[in-house]
Amino acid sequence: MEEQKINTLWTHLHWLSVLAQQGSYTAAAARLGVSKAAMSQRIAELERAAKVTLVQRTTRSLRLTEAGQKLVDDTRASFEQIEQSFAQVRDLAAQPSGLVRVTAPVALARQQLVPLLADFLKDFPDVRLELDMSDRLSALATEGFDLAIRHTAHLPDTHVAWTLCDTQSVLVATRAYLRRRGEPQTPADLQAHNCLHYPRSQDTPVWTFEPRQTQGVSERLTVPVSGNFAANNSEALREAALTSAGIALMPDFSAQAALRQGKLVTVLPDWKLVGAFAESIYAIRPYAPHVPRAVAALVEHLRKGLRAGFAV
Repeated sequence: MEEQKINTLWTHLHWLSVLAQQGSYTAAAARLGVSKAAMSQRIAELERAAKVTLVQRTTRSLRLTEAGQKLVDDTRASFEQIEQSFAQVRDLAAQPSGLVRVTAPVALARQQLVPLLADFLKDFPDVRLELDMSDRLSALATEGFDLAIRHTAHLPDTHVAWTLCDTQSVLVATRAYLRRRGEPQTPADLQAHNCLHYPRSQDTPVWTFEPRQTQGVSERLTVPVSGNFAANNSEALREAALTSAGIALMPDFSAQAALRQGKLVTVLPDWKLVGAFAESIYAIRPYAPHVPRAVAALVEHLRKGLRAGFAV
């Protein structure tokens, strides 16, 4: 193929690599900020120039042919190097800039992160943030995220993680509920209460406790609980608890505002919940030799904003 013709296809090759990474024309077009039609046209032009089919399409799926996969594999390292080099050059600017794509759990993002992100944008007006709120664990590299905020105890070995703050699980209820049903004095008393819980499996839910003051002896108690409401979202559990429906187990970041306002109170404060939710919140990104300045600035901003945790 003549050199001039090849020079016009660098963008086409990059778009093919993004298509392979994203797995669909719609997702690839969204990642590149172009229309699906433009995406399809570029791939068709590349196939005509190569004189071979690169992408096999059906109504439901897409996959690269052997030739298409070879092109992607052979050019991937070059495009990654170009991206890293450009990011390093861009970071020579006085202020962080560019787009940072962040994914975070729904409840944590809504209640704690959005105010901090808004403040960050005031301090760094040349940065653009795109926040994906999802409890699904995204594949950062393949889905194009620069940073994930995760409430987890399991960190991927191939990623870099910064600890943002500690967190803990709490039991909460309204005073009205406790007046009506009585206040538990020990974990065993919970068996007589309506317990609002996060469903982990189809089995009977259990909550595990250990006393905060152990005097050198760790006494761990596991109590089966039951209730008429379960939800896989801590905001939903909090809202149910605020109606005086029962005693709810949730992360402290979901309960913090209601506890400060006196709308909820802590139940069994002398007992620590074990294994309910993770005890740390992290900022996570795939390993790379260079961290964009905007990403580094955002991580530092979140570390400062969350360093006190969520204690009332």
